[in-house]
Order: sequence, then structure tokens, then C-alpha cells
Amino acid sequence: MSSLPAREAPTPSAAPAVIVRTVALDSDEPLLAYLPREAGQDEVVSWVRRGEGLVGWGTALEFSASGTGRFSAAEAWWRSVTTRAVVRDEVGVPGTGLVCFGSFPFADDSDDVARLVVPSTIVGRRDGHAWVTSVTLEPQLLPVGAPSVAGEADAPHGVTFADGSVSPSDYAHAVAEAVKRISSGALDKVVLARDLIATAREPIDPRWVLRRLAERYENTWVFAVAGLLGATPELLVRRDQGLITSRVLAGTIRRTGDDEADLALAASLARSSKDLEEHEYAVRSVAEALAPHCSSMNVPESPFVLHLPNVMHLATDVAAVSADDASSLTLAASLHPSAAVGGTPTERAVELIGELEHMDRGRYAGPVGWMDARGDGAWGIALRSGAFLPDDPTTIRLYAGCGIVAGSDPESEVAESNAKLIPMRDALASD
Repeated sequence: MSSLPAREAPTPSAAPAVIVRTVALDSDEPLLAYLPREAGQDEVVSWVRRGEGLVGWGTALEFSASGTGRFSAAEAWWRSVTTRAVVRDEVGVPGTGLVCFGSFPFADDSDDVARLVVPSTIVGRRDGHAWVTSVTLEPQLLPVGAPSVAGEADAPHGVTFADGSVSPSDYAHAVAEAVKRISSGALDKVVLARDLIATAREPIDPRWVLRRLAERYENTWVFAVAGLLGATPELLVRRDQGLITSRVLAGTIRRTGDDEADLALAASLARSSKDLEEHEYAVRSVAEALAPHCSSMNVPESPFVLHLPNVMHLATDVAAVSADDASSLTLAASLHPSAAVGGTPTERAVELIGELEHMDRGRYAGPVGWMDARGDGAWGIALRSGAFLPDDPTTIRLYAGCGIVAGSDPESEVAESNAKLIPMRDALASD
């Protein structure tokens, strides 16, 4: 793995030349079914929603960076890769040709590092087109055959859960202190997270987790990059042939499982002053960050309620037209951290997170997604997620966070964080 100090931009010679070939694939198999059993937990990549997207395995190239310069270093490295690549693309839709997958730490001072990965094999589907891409360092184009469909994934066995760095009681105390700071006028909103440790008797098969998430949460983007995996409902930004879109989520209520009761809860969420205030901060932060890169923008006046199997969110879809050549990664960097995962004002909120949270988020709540050689791509926020512990394939650290404003109640926020842990907890179940 190549790694550079955060403030040093790599030169074009830092990346070797790659040979890339994309061919059409005649298949309607689920994308996640192609992930091979032998692929390691750090080698599996995914960006799948409603049967479309990208999966990959193997490692042709990878890059890491840390600190305040992690985004610019990753962007420079990717430019050097694309400049030296030889690409034969026989399909020609977004996601074909040379593609990288990436995930980035939430905090500048995280012990974790940003990762960019170029898989050696990528399978994709979009708008009725399916394809397979091969990436190699060999100095010639190689034949590309249809990949084999893998067998069933292995269910985890004997999974137990334990408090992580932040227990529920610790979290309640942190929320109470945050509400005091907000009430004093120090800031308007802060997002606080907690963690949970899941341990199995044997190594956990990431394919099992991804398939379960895709089956149960079709409205989310099911992702995996370098040992980080989950199902995020929040699209940080997508750049697609000049169109920029972002889905903002802030304001949450847990579902009961009773349709009639849930409709009443959805109506109450749409009227909740606390949740509407939290949502307004998040939407405003996204619109302000995107504005310098856009010629026009549409921001709906009021949110809609997004229904997921376990919770409902206030949601707003922002759409804009690109005014420059900023890549999807550059746009994601300009948005991070949004008010949905940091708070308002950003600098004060991030400082308070460092003071009250008592854990390293790692790549939780950071950008995760993919980008092609043109800079088009999609980046979500790594929510409803977990990360394999380094050198321990039996253990995943799960994360969940809640937006705290003046009207927040500590016990209610603990309950909301529990609800947000359900997708990953259920995905680790063997039944």
C-alpha cells in the first residue's frame, strides 16, 4: 500500500500504469452473488442499491492518507492513476472503465486512514446494462470472461454484543452535557455517536452481512470498502454527467411495526419542531457547501418522511447543476462534515464531539463510495455501519449517532441510537 504524509501531494509517477478493460455481461444475477468466498474482508468492495451499482474484489492498486490533507492527497493520487491508465471500455455508461472505491475517516486526527482501492475485478449494473471490468498491472489487455456466481455466504455463529468505548449510560451523560452547551448558546446542534462490539466464534463472512442488508434495506446504499461495511440511507453527493444530487437526512423516529401507528408517528415527525430544526441545519449546510460549484440549485421548501424498516427520517433531496470540473470526491470533501454528522457551527460541533464522545469514530460518518476516471461517482455517509477490527476477523465495531439540539432528551436519544444499531445487529444474526 502506498502512503503519503497528509500535506504532501503525490506526483503522477507515484502511481503505476494500469490496463483496464470493460465488457458487457449477459446476466441478471444479484451483484452481491458474485463476491467470491476467497476474497478477504479487506478486499470486498460494494456500492449497491435496489440491485444496481458496483461490487468488486481483489486489489490492483490501493492508497492511504491521513490528517487534514487526506482528501486532496487521495484526489491527486487518483488523477495520477487516471492519467497513466490504458482503458478499453466496450459499454460506456457511468461506472464502467477505471473505477476506485474509497472511505475516509471522520476526524482529521483519527488513528484510522483514508483508503482508495482499485479492485482487480469489478461487476456492475445500471439501467439494464451489466458489465465486468478487469484491472491489471500487466502490460497488455487480457481476455475478460464472465465471473462465476459464488456459493452461499456463511452465517456468523455465536455472535455476542458488548459495550464499546461509549456505553448507553455514558452516552446519556454526553447528550445531557451537549444539551447544556446548546442551551447556553455555545452552538446550535452536535451529533454524538456511540459504539457496540460484536464478536463471533469464527471469522465473519462480509458477504453474509452485505446480502442481509441488501435484502432488508433496499432504500439504502449497501457499501463495503477496506473492512468498513454497512447500509447508509444518506447520499452525501452524486455527480453524474453534470448533475449533482444530495440526500439529506436529519430527524429520526423509531417505527413500531404497526402501519397505522407508524403513519401517525410519521405525521408527528413532520411536525416536530425539534426534528425540523435539526433537519434545517443539515440542509442548509449542504446547500451552502455545494453552492460555489453549482450554476443552479433546487432545495425543496419542506422535507418528506423516508420510511425504512426500523426507523423513519426527515429527508430532503437537493439537486444542482455543476458549474465547474470539481470531482465527486472534491464535492464530498467540501460537504464533510455536514451538519447531519457533525453539527452547527461545524468547528464548535467537531470540538465538542472530541470532548464528549470519548472514542475515535474511525471511518464511521465519513464519506464512502466510488469514483470513475471522469470524476463522476457517488459518495454516501458511512452510517448504519461497522468496521472489522484490525487483524481480528471475528470482531466488528458497530456505530450509531444522533443529532442533539436544545430539545433533545438523553433517554430518547439512547433509544434512537439503539434503533440505528438494529440494521447491523440483525445483519449479524444467523437465522
